Amino acid sequence: MQGFPGAMPDAGQLQSTLIAIERACSSIQMHMNPAEAEKIIISLRQSTMPYHTCRFILENSKMPNARFQAAGAIGDAAIREWGMLTDEDKKGLILFCLHYTMEHASAANAYVQLKVSAVAAQLVKRGWFDFVEAEKINILLEVKQAILGIHGSDVQFAGINFLESLVSEFSPGTSTAMGLPKDFHDQCHLSMELNYLKEFYCWAQSAAANAVDRIVGGYASASEEKVCSKALHFMFQILNWNFQKSSSALDYSNNKSNLASSGIRHDVVQLRKFERSLVEPGPLWHDALLSSGHTLWLLNFYATLRQKNSSDVLWFDFPLAVSARQLILQLCSLTGTIFPSDNGEMHIKHLIQILSAIIDWVEPPNIVPGTLRSGRSESEMVDGFHALLSMATLTSTMLFDNLLRSLRPFGTIHLLSALTCEVVQAHASKNDDEQTWTSEGLDILLEIWTVLLGRTGNEKKLSAESIASASNLFNTVVESHLKAAAESAFEDDSDADYFHVSVSKRDETLYAYALIARASIETTATFLTKLFTERFALLSQHNERWDPTQTLEELYWLLLITGHVLTDPGEGETVLVPEAIQDGFAGVSDELQHPVVVLSWSIINFARQSLDPEMRKMYFSPRLMEAIIWFLARWVDTYLMPIDATKGHLGTSGHDEEQQQDSQPSKRFLLSFAGQNQGQIILDIIVRISTSTLTSYPGENELQAFTCRKLLVALVRRRHVCLHLVALESWRDLARAFANERSLFSMNSRLQRSLAETLVSAASSYKDLEISNQYVRDLMGPMTAHLVDISNRNDLKAVAQHADAMYMVSCLLERLRGASRATQPRTQKSIFEMGYAVMSALLTLLELYKNQSTVVYLILKFAVDFVEGELAFLNAKETSILVNFCLRLLQIYSSNNIGKISLSLSTSLQSEAQAEKYKDLRALLQLLTNICSKDLVDFSSDSNEVGSTDIAEVIYVGLHIVTPLISLELLKYPKLSCDYFALVSHLLEVYPEKVAQLNKESFAHIIRTLDFGFQHQDADIVDKCLRAVNALASYQYKEKTAGKEGLGANAMSSEESNGEFQESILRYFLRLLLQLLLFHDFRMELAGSAADALLPLLLCEQDMYQRLVQEFLDKQSNPAIKTRLASAFSALTSTNQLSSSLDRPNRFKFRKNLQIFLTETSGITSII
Repeated sequence: MQGFPGAMPDAGQLQSTLIAIERACSSIQMHMNPAEAEKIIISLRQSTMPYHTCRFILENSKMPNARFQAAGAIGDAAIREWGMLTDEDKKGLILFCLHYTMEHASAANAYVQLKVSAVAAQLVKRGWFDFVEAEKINILLEVKQAILGIHGSDVQFAGINFLESLVSEFSPGTSTAMGLPKDFHDQCHLSMELNYLKEFYCWAQSAAANAVDRIVGGYASASEEKVCSKALHFMFQILNWNFQKSSSALDYSNNKSNLASSGIRHDVVQLRKFERSLVEPGPLWHDALLSSGHTLWLLNFYATLRQKNSSDVLWFDFPLAVSARQLILQLCSLTGTIFPSDNGEMHIKHLIQILSAIIDWVEPPNIVPGTLRSGRSESEMVDGFHALLSMATLTSTMLFDNLLRSLRPFGTIHLLSALTCEVVQAHASKNDDEQTWTSEGLDILLEIWTVLLGRTGNEKKLSAESIASASNLFNTVVESHLKAAAESAFEDDSDADYFHVSVSKRDETLYAYALIARASIETTATFLTKLFTERFALLSQHNERWDPTQTLEELYWLLLITGHVLTDPGEGETVLVPEAIQDGFAGVSDELQHPVVVLSWSIINFARQSLDPEMRKMYFSPRLMEAIIWFLARWVDTYLMPIDATKGHLGTSGHDEEQQQDSQPSKRFLLSFAGQNQGQIILDIIVRISTSTLTSYPGENELQAFTCRKLLVALVRRRHVCLHLVALESWRDLARAFANERSLFSMNSRLQRSLAETLVSAASSYKDLEISNQYVRDLMGPMTAHLVDISNRNDLKAVAQHADAMYMVSCLLERLRGASRATQPRTQKSIFEMGYAVMSALLTLLELYKNQSTVVYLILKFAVDFVEGELAFLNAKETSILVNFCLRLLQIYSSNNIGKISLSLSTSLQSEAQAEKYKDLRALLQLLTNICSKDLVDFSSDSNEVGSTDIAEVIYVGLHIVTPLISLELLKYPKLSCDYFALVSHLLEVYPEKVAQLNKESFAHIIRTLDFGFQHQDADIVDKCLRAVNALASYQYKEKTAGKEGLGANAMSSEESNGEFQESILRYFLRLLLQLLLFHDFRMELAGSAADALLPLLLCEQDMYQRLVQEFLDKQSNPAIKTRLASAFSALTSTNQLSSSLDRPNRFKFRKNLQIFLTETSGITSII
């Protein structure tokens, strides 16, 4: 075993270790005392210089798992001890792993060889910049010889396996961390791409080509087919590389305009779905992939094999067939500067060449589903769909359509339409045997349509043939799904509702259908109107012998698809009429005959029928009403009193529309038909429908949630619509019912909060400030009066615990929360009055309901929402009132020991779900955080007024109250922990002087929690703790430099785990942070925050730092390690012209120093 690092153990030690590892592996397999067995294996992986032992196990053990563990131990030790190894040691380990893999290429238990190969790849990467180029070439030369088949097909396969591991190791997404900074991995990635990746591809291509003739001839061995399949898969893996320098060799920008005119898209960066990506290797790959005829060679090879094995239905899933198709798909996805500047000519020829081959995978459309039913795998068809998706992504819609015209008498979109028709019909039939392949196939086909039709401008221009194909496809889609809906009408299984309102998958599918419909909108809008009108007419006949169930299911589906066709989702955006609808209907000259207008009125009139109690009872089930409400919410955002985005004015009706000088009458009709006059009528209908759903469908939470959170929110979203809304008698009726009637109290309390927020939001539409505030007073006054009356009852203690009383209090609190969340500058005054009126009542109720966690939480959350909405606008007097209320709230909460619950008392609290019982503590933390914002964002006119409330003082008192309630056990719960450390870090950054003034017990508690946070698994928590320590140390350093007291007495002591006070706070954190950096698996993403915390600690405690470093070095027995560590510690504080300042440039220098330090010491400290 010469040439291996470390001392050679004697034969007895080697044999005993081998036996121990084999026994441990056997115990784990047999589930016999696995904990002890794992300790034995871990001891091997963590031992110093275990290389001879691991080699002995690899070469002598008969147990595959033992050999596997030995290989892993070599990798772990080498990465950990890399700095201690000589260059010869490093190369020796790599060559041993490579030779072992090659020598055992034909052995059983291939996973062992794969592990050894992966270890070799890791070590090559770790030493990538340690080795000179000649050394790397010598290592890889052996691999090349193996791949070219000099040593036989088994070794050939092993060589390709190694390169797969190597490329995977150099890819950022699959690399081993190694404890090194991201910059190291980035440099390795770039070096591999520029110098070796193409060469590896060519080696694999040669290996595959050498086997092709024998495979086609039918006299290849199984191992040769295996090598060919592996080589093709490796080539696929290489083309999956995230190329960084694809355009470095030439200027691509000059070619963009030519490409755009040719139909090749230059702005595409990735495929949006299905875990596939576009391939942009750059011009250096042109010869290997294009000019050499490589693509044609691969296509011919697959076509020959396909014809030869056409009768074998299983062949399409064989590894060789799958690997070949995967590589073809990657070649289909080529784009960028690999193609010359020839106006896209070569790229188009390349796509047509591939299309001519893959067309056989999907044609003829009407035959493919039948062959799949007969047992043939769908994998080839699905891959054909993926190829079409790549082509659609890379080309304009018109070019995509033209690609097939050189091969067939019709365009590609016609073929796409025919394929989609077949898959939709098969999918809608709901045959369980076909659901898997139809679902996958339909997803890909609809994504192609989305790519082609989701573009803007000329890029999505369609031919007449394509428009007709889209129209035919949409008709097929609608008819198939209407049939499926009718057939599911009498099914009890809830899964039959395969289209359910607000299911994201359904919305994605219907969006694609809608794009297809809009491509031929002039026919599809009329088609939808016809279908909807026919079914509405059937309901109107009131035939007692006729069962409407199937018709209602069809209407339900028609509402969904029509909503998607006419509108786009508008989450967070200003919703406009879809571009395809605006640009269509050029021949329409009468607003009343406009298909979109007719279709819209058909649905509105249908929805209005739900206001008739008899019709509602007969036909309008909660589920159908959900679809109606969903449709109206989207339609309101799009068509009701729209703002013309191009001119900035409202859509109107009557003589005002004559003033619109729009060149497109159709667009003018769309902007005007639901303008102010007709819009007010529609608005009134919608409000009355909303009120009906809230009052006539008790217990239907989903329907009422759609009404409160979607439709009513849409009505108040735009101020010009809201201005008409508040003038309606129907809206005033809804507001009066909310304020004065008990009917709406039957709703879910959270929905009452949402409804209150919506109703209060409408107040901002009034032009007069006093009217806005009076509206809020009229709306919320009865709520505040009712809550005050409850708190003042003489028999309150006797009735308060009754369920109906608690429910009423909860509803009132939710309504107050909703109003608070709707706070706007125009209504801030009246909402403050509302909150002020109930402050005393809330404190009374908090005391009374101290054992009712639900009520306590609602009171705290009201305070959080109220403070968040109001605090920025209050003057000094109002601020004082509010913060005094908050302090009193905190005091009552604290005095009743609410929250001081030991987790050990109940094992049921160990689950994350039960941890929500502590959400009231989270609310308290959020309350303090919101109060902190007063000093940061203050819009009041007298924020600097003499005598104004000292927010910092409030926070100081609040910390005294809240801190004792936060135990280390509670900090194990992620949500509470995140809120707590966010508050602590914020307070130390903004108010360090107030934290420093805390009493000894409270300050020590914060220090203990920061100590706990340093050990947390969540990197975000550790980051917050580092920020807090940075703020604490920076404050102390700046204060001491200025000759001030700083932390004072609190700086002099810290508490150890045994309760004894041992050393100063900053010394304690300096020791803790150094231990974190040196002895823990430190996460490199925290290096910046760690540097920011360490620098002020070093400046404050320079003598302590030197002592700690010296103690650490004195413990090192290995002179080489000691010298290297001493040099690293010295460079940490002396390089980069570091100064004793805490300014930004100096912090940036220290960040660089620490990153170099961590890279230099990575692995060494873990073996000490």
